[in-house]
Amino acid sequence: MSWFIEWFNSPYYHILYKNRDFNEAEVFINNLIKYLNIDKNNSVIDIACGKGRHAVHLNKLGFNVTGIDISNNSIFEAKKHENNKLKFYIHDIRKVFLPNNFNLAVNLFTSFGYFNSEKEDQAVINSMAKNLKKDGILVIDFMNVKKAIQNLVLYEEKTIENITFYLRRKYISNFITKDISFKHLNKEYTFQEKVKAIDLDNFSKLIKNAGLEIINIFGSYTLKDFNIKKSDRLILICRK
Repeated sequence: MSWFIEWFNSPYYHILYKNRDFNEAEVFINNLIKYLNIDKNNSVIDIACGKGRHAVHLNKLGFNVTGIDISNNSIFEAKKHENNKLKFYIHDIRKVFLPNNFNLAVNLFTSFGYFNSEKEDQAVINSMAKNLKKDGILVIDFMNVKKAIQNLVLYEEKTIENITFYLRRKYISNFITKDISFKHLNKEYTFQEKVKAIDLDNFSKLIKNAGLEIINIFGSYTLKDFNIKKSDRLILICRK
């Protein structure tokens, strides 16, 4: 079983990340929509949506939003927010969901780079592109791998809901890995997160191969210009 299916479907994943910053997510979405100046009648797909925090806010802004994710548990939680303009589905992002159907596709908060092969990475970008209508926009929000590697926190402990998580990070074979270990109810658990260190050059190739054009690059959720040494994020705005 792939690490992301096992880990994302674990209840402990949702415990470890229960305090993710919803305000930061909303600020980013607000800035993004203002910059893109997208009509509220447009349809949006949130690819690898998790529990739907970005999709929910996009819906609150008035958009028709579809969220897809491979994690049963995440979609189960996301579905609690559904309404007639907000729907969630279990789906493998390597496969097209609805061809030529969406005006905007978003892949946010480093929800990419989970696969071992470049062929699979290309399949994901190709599917993202095929979901879009002509002139549709794809937004990819990834970490700035150069800064992430340089500032890697090798060891960290977090206690949440009386569970102490031990986090060990390393950069090896072009992947940033996070080994997660903890004990709960007298049972030992170990999981691993593994994200490929994909830089701007790598993304540019994948995006071009999918028939998309990069029209802007930002380095933060406030949409500051990308700086390879200083930026926390690599945010790509692409057009079909």
